[in-house]
Amino acid sequence: MSIIELLLVAVGLAMDAFAVSVSKGLTLKKFEWNKGILCGIYFGLFQALMPVLGYFLGYGFRDAIESIDHWIAFIVLTAIGISMIRGAGDDTGVKDGFDPKTMIILAIATSIDALAVGVSFAFLRVNIWMAALMIGVSTFVIATAGAKIGSVFGSKFKSKAEIAGGVILILIGIRILASHLGVI
Repeated sequence: MSIIELLLVAVGLAMDAFAVSVSKGLTLKKFEWNKGILCGIYFGLFQALMPVLGYFLGYGFRDAIESIDHWIAFIVLTAIGISMIRGAGDDTGVKDGFDPKTMIILAIATSIDALAVGVSFAFLRVNIWMAALMIGVSTFVIATAGAKIGSVFGSKFKSKAEIAGGVILILIGIRILASHLGVI
């Protein structure tokens, strides 16, 4: 697999993290670099680790995870999306959603596909360390930018932006589910 092909895979894997980062940015009244970078770190780290994990677990695990990965991502993203919609406009001490528990759940949910990609890398004789580095760095940059982009809209339309962010997460979950079920 060429460097260009690896870069294209990296950018493709980063798209779910980008969309989720946009929805996280929507919840901010004003962009905070530490939160934007936090999105980049969580999503970049998990997007880099999952292919490595998949690579070493091998083909047998691929069959097991592929049968349920879309359901896991759908349920997690939908639950978080519904939670965001319910809390829209509520500024009474509600967490901003950048706490470690929420970020880890989102990072895992958006990187499950990277696990399966890692398994395929094992059979394609891809240099897993180079691939993981490219995937992680690409996702870091793209997710950080997504948080910034989301905050631009979120600062102007706080309550509606939180609802939109929740809807985005639900739609990502539906897209993942529909894609794996062969509907789209």
